[in-house]
Amino acid sequence: MLILSRRLNECIMIGDDIEISVVDIKGDQIKIGIQAPRSIKIYRKEVYRAIQEENIAAARAEPAALPSLDSLLKKKKK
Repeated sequence: MLILSRRLNECIMIGDDIEISVVDIKGDQIKIGIQAPRSIKIYRKEVYRAIQEENIAAARAEPAALPSLDSLLKKKKK
């Protein structure tokens, strides 16, 4: 892990197209700004973990549930 010190309005570059800026500092909390291409997905870690857990749960779904899901989707289209 790389650990860097930054002050207010200072930035860190990741590669050529991701810029992380220190936007505000209040007490023990900082606000950061991230500029990156739209193709780069950016999540808070707790949200990323929740997405991963949901994906794992969906991958474990019973194949027998697929026909009932298909009928639900068809009902919504009507």
